[in-house]
Amino acid sequence: MKQLFFVALWLSVAQAAFAQSTSSTGAPKLPRIAIAGLGIESSTFSPAVTHEEAFHARYGGEIYNAYPFMMPVSPLRKQAAWVPTIVGKSLPGGAVTREAYESLVSKTLDSLKKYGPYDGLYFDIHGAMSVKGLDDPEGDFITRIRKVIGYKTLISTSMDLHGNVSWRLAQNTDLMTCYRMAPHEDAMQTKERAVVNLLERIKSGKGKPAYKAWIPIPILLPGEKTSTRIEPGKSLYQQVAPLADHQAGIVDAAIWIGYAWADEPRNHAVVMAVGDDKAKVIQTAEKLAQAFWKVRNQFDFVAPTGKLEDVLAKALVSQKHPFFISDTGDNPTAGGAGDVTWTLTQILKRPEFQRADGPSLIYASIPDPELVKKAMAAGIGGQVEGVAGARVDARFAPPVPLKGTVEAIVKGDINAEVEVVVKVGSVHVIVTQKRKPYHKEIDFTRLGLNPRQSDIVVVKIGYLEPELYAMQADWIMALTPGGVDQDLARLPYKRIKRPMYPFDAAMKTPDLSAKLVPLSGEGK
Repeated sequence: MKQLFFVALWLSVAQAAFAQSTSSTGAPKLPRIAIAGLGIESSTFSPAVTHEEAFHARYGGEIYNAYPFMMPVSPLRKQAAWVPTIVGKSLPGGAVTREAYESLVSKTLDSLKKYGPYDGLYFDIHGAMSVKGLDDPEGDFITRIRKVIGYKTLISTSMDLHGNVSWRLAQNTDLMTCYRMAPHEDAMQTKERAVVNLLERIKSGKGKPAYKAWIPIPILLPGEKTSTRIEPGKSLYQQVAPLADHQAGIVDAAIWIGYAWADEPRNHAVVMAVGDDKAKVIQTAEKLAQAFWKVRNQFDFVAPTGKLEDVLAKALVSQKHPFFISDTGDNPTAGGAGDVTWTLTQILKRPEFQRADGPSLIYASIPDPELVKKAMAAGIGGQVEGVAGARVDARFAPPVPLKGTVEAIVKGDINAEVEVVVKVGSVHVIVTQKRKPYHKEIDFTRLGLNPRQSDIVVVKIGYLEPELYAMQADWIMALTPGGVDQDLARLPYKRIKRPMYPFDAAMKTPDLSAKLVPLSGEGK
């Protein structure tokens, strides 16, 4: 019923947009701009699979709620007749099923077909989607969109800097941009920039930028080594804005780190610049590419790292609380299955945590719907016994036995659906019906947990998100196993292009000259 409601809502919004753009009041017609996109990071090294419902697809007018700059009072909202179709964003995970991909793409194409033509399309993607049996899904998606809307329509694409830019994707879009910060504190600013660039090119009559420069860079690094909080990522990305935003003849420029946990030929870093001044477009792209290659040997983890055993030993003797530990190998926000039990098993084996009055530790989190059911039956204050995790990814450890007191039961989270807290010894284990990342303080406090007063907090994450980073008194990333293992050398890559840094550290300097991408539709 919910989907039918949103489809009906989408129809009414699209009809209103059609009427607005074709009014005969004498006022200038507003440009007609569609909105579409699908976003996910998906690891091909994880046994998990992603289904359609994970995308929490928004339809029609509901799409506006995803963008603060598109609220009714926003100036941008009034500058075009918008036709929002479908936008779906999934928590990172395993490869998307072909059925889910085809269903979402088909719905998007049907929507676009029904209410065309368009002056522009805002294409909101991540860029690291993997689909079973299909290479370069975003390149496939935009190519199929072009078959529906044609090549006169301008497409402006916004992406995560951990996305992948294939030649096909670069050719079929007209305007490109991506985040300039990791963590992605500028995500919404980037999306707005993509929309502003699109509006400016349509309303000014300039249309497609005359030149697009694309440079593949044979570097494949995890985000935890390329954070813009530290050098050299900080200085590298600080070069983007002056070149992209303050040069006549340049519309935008960007550096994509790429996505490290998928084994496809397109997975590597890329630099792009777009604009109307050929020389500046080429020079801008080449300057950024050369700057990236020059500092490749300087990238290192954003925090100290170590084996879990050593990290726990340091945390136990530290006087700095809360002491955060990142359980990096199964990070659900990078594409991990989220239910690897290896770390939790090691924690519960340690005698220090087996006493109720031992060092307090919060573990976030492990998904297991069966244990959640048992905890709900036991109720708050009741005793629960069972096993949790390793239902999807049991490669490193089996389901972990849990026997303890139910401290909290909370329903309604968009990802977890139901969350329970089970205290085992001195460890507060968060068990969820479905996997969920824990990034904000409220994620803990709504469960009755106070991470600020805990001795140790273990989170399935890579680099700490801003609220947790501000909270930690000390922090180490544990190099643990999983579908997004930070030790890339342990992963069985077979299809990435070689040579590739850091796998081939002694490789020769690659060709970093700009390749001019044909304009969309050129030669069609």
